Amino acid sequence: MSNYQIEALLRPPVEYFAAGTYFGVAAITLAAPEALMIIPTVAYTTAATLILRGAFRLHAGRRVRRYQKRLWRLPRYQLSSSRLPVSRRTLFLGQGFDWDQRHTQRLADTERAKNRRYKLPPWYYRWARDIEVRYENHRLLQPLIKLTRSDSRWNPVRPLPPIGGNPAIHAVGMLEGEKPIVMDLADRNGHTLVLGTTRVGKTRLLEILVSQDIRRGDVVIVFDPKGDADLLRRLYAEAEAAGRLDELYVFHLGFPDLSARYNAVGNFTRVTEVATRIAGQLPGEGQSQAFREFVWRYVNVIAKALTALGKRPDYEQIKFYGEDIEPLVIDYLTHWLESHDHGDENWRQTIDAYETNYANKEDGFSKGRALADRSNRAMALYRYFTQNEINDFIAHSLIKTFEYERGYLDKLVGSLLPLMEKLCTGRASELLSPNYLDHEDERPIFDWPQLIRNRGIIYIGLDALSDPEVASAVGNAMFADLTAVSGLLYKSGVDDGLPVTDTERPAVSIHADEFNELIGEEFIPLLNKAGGAGFQVTAYTQTWSDVLARLGNTAKAGQVAGNFNAVIMLRVRELETAEMLTKQLKQVEINHLMTVSGATDSSNPDNDTLFVSRTEDRSTTQRVDQIHPNDLTQLPKGQAFALLDGGIPKKIRLPLPDPNDFANTPATLQALTDSMRRAYTTSDSWYRFAPSFAAVS
Repeated sequence: MSNYQIEALLRPPVEYFAAGTYFGVAAITLAAPEALMIIPTVAYTTAATLILRGAFRLHAGRRVRRYQKRLWRLPRYQLSSSRLPVSRRTLFLGQGFDWDQRHTQRLADTERAKNRRYKLPPWYYRWARDIEVRYENHRLLQPLIKLTRSDSRWNPVRPLPPIGGNPAIHAVGMLEGEKPIVMDLADRNGHTLVLGTTRVGKTRLLEILVSQDIRRGDVVIVFDPKGDADLLRRLYAEAEAAGRLDELYVFHLGFPDLSARYNAVGNFTRVTEVATRIAGQLPGEGQSQAFREFVWRYVNVIAKALTALGKRPDYEQIKFYGEDIEPLVIDYLTHWLESHDHGDENWRQTIDAYETNYANKEDGFSKGRALADRSNRAMALYRYFTQNEINDFIAHSLIKTFEYERGYLDKLVGSLLPLMEKLCTGRASELLSPNYLDHEDERPIFDWPQLIRNRGIIYIGLDALSDPEVASAVGNAMFADLTAVSGLLYKSGVDDGLPVTDTERPAVSIHADEFNELIGEEFIPLLNKAGGAGFQVTAYTQTWSDVLARLGNTAKAGQVAGNFNAVIMLRVRELETAEMLTKQLKQVEINHLMTVSGATDSSNPDNDTLFVSRTEDRSTTQRVDQIHPNDLTQLPKGQAFALLDGGIPKKIRLPLPDPNDFANTPATLQALTDSMRRAYTTSDSWYRFAPSFAAVS
């Protein structure tokens, strides 16, 4: 019967009766061998054989009973950070098993009406819960209710954990035991997508992955739009355990006094990157495309002029000169005249005379309607350059931009100024346009090449709950900057131009939580092209519709989805999101045992047989989805399905964290995380109910 094609796990454990019989006969054989008419030597051998056979049957019965018990309560699984496996070849995701046809069959068996009782807790458990609800405020029964609610392993009616879902989805694979589920590190450059609704464990998975990345020595970049205090504490604890506290940075728009500073447009290999990073955040569909192209040119002219003046571009300067380019025209044209020998030693006197003539409105010195509101000094420099036909590309671009009527120019660059307002308003301006010459400001300034070169760790809190517009703009600017840096790494390495080079290219692990809040045009090339530079992106979001709504284009959303080679899906509420995983799997055959009964009577008086009855079992098969979308909507918290290693389905259970991991949090960080916790409601705190995860033997 062991090779019978249909498993029979949802049945009474009849092996116990066989085991009892074996043990009973063994006892009789040892106690009274003469009753069985055998000599003592043979009795000992027979008894040993019977005991071994009974132990085998007892183990088989316990295996069935344990399987049935786990259909409604899973064993506890907790793992401290120090015991988290860290490998140079693989990435640990949790405990689980490879999902195949057997598990589809077992899960289908649990859904049949006759097997419903195996998924329900026993009657005494249901009785205890009923008492707690009915008599919650009954004074005399409070001691009893306190006992039934206790989480002691000796409590036979201890409550189930508040994780919801269908435990049977994971229990069907625990018959053969769990194993560590790992992902090959070589596959991470293909990027990973994590999907799951709120309060189901996305942030816990992020913590598990980040902990390994830090201990492995990767460059770790964590984008956290909403602001999760426990996630920041996790980064600190892991950096401290790995001896990398000096490499940890915290950038948080909501706490500028404690935040590091960052200039998104201050580092580039080509000056055109400045305009690309800024204009890329503007709408570019339909008629907006022409305006975006003009904004790109406008910002590029400003960036070229600032660079030529020896200034590092930042958002404040681009905003200032974007609103009025005239001061930049004056500064650059004056700088060019002072630094170049153009054959006219009396140019200062000539320009001063032009300025006086414009002020006095002398003949031939009319500004014209388009330039009527320009200053006399700017007009004097403009006249000098145009009359002397000075050949300088930057000056020529500035002059052509200067010639636009101010009102017309404002319309052309109208989409630029709102973006600059978002990035240059309030205390956030201090973080995004740092003053490099202010030596009294002790807040560190970082840039991506420096961070990657030093193998740093950074937590980026974007304060999206307070100001989503600014959070999105800053996130997109950082992604655009990272994309440019990935190109530099791919071409020449992070140490290009330095006297000492490191031949080993560091792995850059980017974790983007709630990435639907961050995704834009800048994110797509980061996924498309940055893998060759060692960038490995893990993106976390609730539903795929969030991404589609953010991009507003089905084709672009499909382009993004196609760049994620690995998919990890926790419980989701949207069937379309669930089908992103299930539709990638083929259908499998499951068996169904059908009982058929019938009777045939006989009216022939010459025949002694009055009727014939028969009962038979028929085995049939049907093709079903290997994983049904509804299975993903019923997953308990902390559990997931994953498509890894080229689309092989895995079932994963995440470990609970150890509260002792945060024992050494410093006072400054504790104050920051306490403020974050008061300001934000984190969505992935399901594992705080750890005592309810009861152990099952």
